[in-house]
Amino acid sequence: MSGIIGKKLGMTSIYDANGKYVACTIIQAGPCVVTQVKTPEKDGYSALQLAFDDRKEKNTPRPLLKHFEKAGTTPKRKLAEFQFDEPKQLGEIVDVSIFSEGDYVDVVGTTKGKGFQGVVKRHGFGGVGERTHGQHDRERAPGSVGASSDPSRVLKGLRMAGRMGNDRRTIQNLQIIKVMPEKNIILIKGNVPGSKNSYVLIKK
Repeated sequence: MSGIIGKKLGMTSIYDANGKYVACTIIQAGPCVVTQVKTPEKDGYSALQLAFDDRKEKNTPRPLLKHFEKAGTTPKRKLAEFQFDEPKQLGEIVDVSIFSEGDYVDVVGTTKGKGFQGVVKRHGFGGVGERTHGQHDRERAPGSVGASSDPSRVLKGLRMAGRMGNDRRTIQNLQIIKVMPEKNIILIKGNVPGSKNSYVLIKK
């Protein structure tokens, strides 16, 4: 088990070895620096903390500056923990070489935020119907939400308007179509959660 921090750069499409047209996501995967090695004796579990994407020193909190200084690296924007089978040293670099074309990975990201949305967009409701009997702009309304005298309340879990998107999501078993180690870029078949330039975790 291993992984890396990446940045979603956008989408493109290529032809695979069989001549099939495949839509894929471009991800800049690393290079990441090992900034902490967690052990069962000290932390209760084994893990490696990786850091990715340079950050200005003046915008970095002082405790984090010392944390990165201990690892012998410049300040970074994104930190995440991964389980690695093989041991790594503090300050070691992890890059796209841990992946090969044809590997299957799980990608964790944060979906695009949509803000406060109504029931038609959020849950796919059909609306109340036509404007009849003097109704005004009722096509996208949720309709009745409660019962009558029994139980005299709105039941929990009812699908209503509310905040949509900006949720952490994991897409499993996505195939790596192409690895470009000279640019630290991988192409993953299909789409992954998040907008352009958002951070994703790629787990092998």
